[in-house]
Amino acid sequence: MVYAPTPHLLIETDGPVTIVTINNPEMRNSLLDDMHEGLQDIWTMLANDRSVRSVVLTGAGKAFCAGGHIPGFIRSYEDPEWRRISLRGARRLMDAMAEFPKPVVAAVNGPAVGLGCSIAVTCDIVLIAESAWMADTHVNIGLVCGDGGAVMWPLMMSLLKAKEYLLTGKRIPAAVAVELGLANRTVPDADLMAEAMKLAHELAAQPPQAIQETKRALNMHLQAAIAMVAPFALSAEAESFATEDVKNTIATFKKA
Repeated sequence: MVYAPTPHLLIETDGPVTIVTINNPEMRNSLLDDMHEGLQDIWTMLANDRSVRSVVLTGAGKAFCAGGHIPGFIRSYEDPEWRRISLRGARRLMDAMAEFPKPVVAAVNGPAVGLGCSIAVTCDIVLIAESAWMADTHVNIGLVCGDGGAVMWPLMMSLLKAKEYLLTGKRIPAAVAVELGLANRTVPDADLMAEAMKLAHELAAQPPQAIQETKRALNMHLQAAIAMVAPFALSAEAESFATEDVKNTIATFKKA
């Protein structure tokens, strides 16, 4: 079965492996509204398709995902109802990925920033191109990092390291991302998709009940963190839009 929730998400199959490509390369795969909604929905579709045994998630062009789209950020500032819808969607995406039963390999082919970084590290195994990097820059633009980093990073690295990178928004080069625990290993850029597909086929060949329920048991740690931290973090992120810092960020974006 082939799904097409939006032209900005490419869905391809290679036997039991489905490849989901975030497809907005002109904007470094920043998430337009239809992309955000498609990424919330696609996991249920793939979960219900018995022919899908594993998934590779990657980005088109030179970026994995630059995170939120600036016009969407401005709309969230100007329209409180849209802000509520957007942040509910952020929670829905976290839940959908954490609940997805089949193994997902992230092929991080370029920068993974903000929400894009959160999407990458919510996958089950993360391969990152040697030239790629990660960053969560919510704080830099005046937002609480409510939709991922504050929830998940302390499960993957020391709390001190999570604080350092979330509070500064510094770029995390590929090799450092591996050292911290945000990625499993670096791969030469030219070999990334081949390595991701090889691994996805290896996972697809595993007994499905065993691999899916093992993933489910492991992801209960993640789901517990989401249930405990996300309600506060997303509420605090909503409050960020009333601050002078976000007002100044919006003014800068509008001048650009």
